Amino acid sequence: MKKILFYTNQFFGQIGGEDKANIPPQIKEGAVGSANLFKALNGEIVATIICGDNYYAENIEEARKFISEQIDKLEPDMVIAGPAFNAGRFGIACGDICNFVKEKYGIDTITGMYIENPAVEIYKSNTYIVETSNSAAGIRKAVPKIVELANKILNKEPIGLPEDEGYMPKGVRINVFYEKNGAERALDMLVKKLKGEKFRTEIPIPTYNTIIPAEPVADIKKAKIALLTTSALVPLNNPDHLPAATAKFYKKYPIGGIEEFKEGEFESVHAGFDPVYANHNPNRLLPLDLLKELEREGGIDSLYEYYFVTTGNSTSVADATRMGKEIAQELLDAGIDGAIMTST
Repeated sequence: MKKILFYTNQFFGQIGGEDKANIPPQIKEGAVGSANLFKALNGEIVATIICGDNYYAENIEEARKFISEQIDKLEPDMVIAGPAFNAGRFGIACGDICNFVKEKYGIDTITGMYIENPAVEIYKSNTYIVETSNSAAGIRKAVPKIVELANKILNKEPIGLPEDEGYMPKGVRINVFYEKNGAERALDMLVKKLKGEKFRTEIPIPTYNTIIPAEPVADIKKAKIALLTTSALVPLNNPDHLPAATAKFYKKYPIGGIEEFKEGEFESVHAGFDPVYANHNPNRLLPLDLLKELEREGGIDSLYEYYFVTTGNSTSVADATRMGKEIAQELLDAGIDGAIMTST
C-alpha cells in the first residue's frame, strides 16, 4: 500500500479561520479535514500536517524543518498539498512544500490551485498543479481531478499533456507527431476561426487587460493628492494584522496631523525584502515628509487625510484588482485629483 502524507492549512484542517492562522505545524494520524475527500487514492493517507497560513509565510525554514522530520519518520511515497484554490498564502505554502520535498527527497508531489494564484507561476515547473476553481466551493470538482492524476503518478503510468490531464503546463517541451504538418494545422485553425468554430491553439498567448492611462492633472498646484503604497507600511506593531504576504485587504490610516513617518511609530511588515533601512526612515517607502513640504510651499493644493496601504508580496491579480477598484472609488468620491503610489 502506497503511503501518502497530506498537507493543509488551519481552515481545511478544521482548527479555525484567520484567528488560527499563526498556529505552528502539527501532525495528526490518518486523514483529517479535507483529506477525507481523497478516499479514491490508490494509497493510504497515513498522516495530515496542518499549519497556519501566516505561520508558514513567516517561518518557512521552521516549517520545512518540521516537514522534513515527518518525511524522515513516515517515508511517504507521495505528498499531496491543498488544494489552495485562489488563497495566496495557502498557495505559497502548498507550492513551497511540494517544491521542497521534491528537490530534497525526490518524492512525487501534487497540489491544486486556481490559475491566478500567485504560487502557480513560482512553482508550476517543479510540481504538478491541478487547475481548480477560484474558491473552496469547487472542492468536490477539484478533488477527483487531483486524485486521478495522483493515481497515475503513484502507478507510474505515463502522464499526458497538461490540457488532457488537467494540470498547469510545466514548461516542458516534448515531441508530438501529427499526420498534418504545422502549416496545414495552422490553416485548419484559421478556417475554423473565420467560421466562428471552436479550435485549440498549439501556442497559447497570454492576454492582459488594456489599462487606459488617466488624463494628466490639469494644474498640480490646485490638485488634491492621495498617497498609496504596497510596501506594507503600518503603525508600529501592525494593529490591524496586515499580512506579510498574499494580502486580501488594505487599510487606511490618518496622516492629517503628522508631518512625517517616524522610526518607532511606523514599520513595514512586508516579507518580500529586508525592511531594516525602511523602518529606520519609513518615509523611504512613502515620502510623506516631502509631500507635506510640497503642500506647505504651495506645490500642491493639499494631501488627502488618509494614506492607503496593502502588501504587494504575492498578492493575486484578482485581489489586487478588487482592492484597486475599491480604493479608486473612495478617491473619486473624495474629489481626489491624483495619487502617488509607491512599491518596494
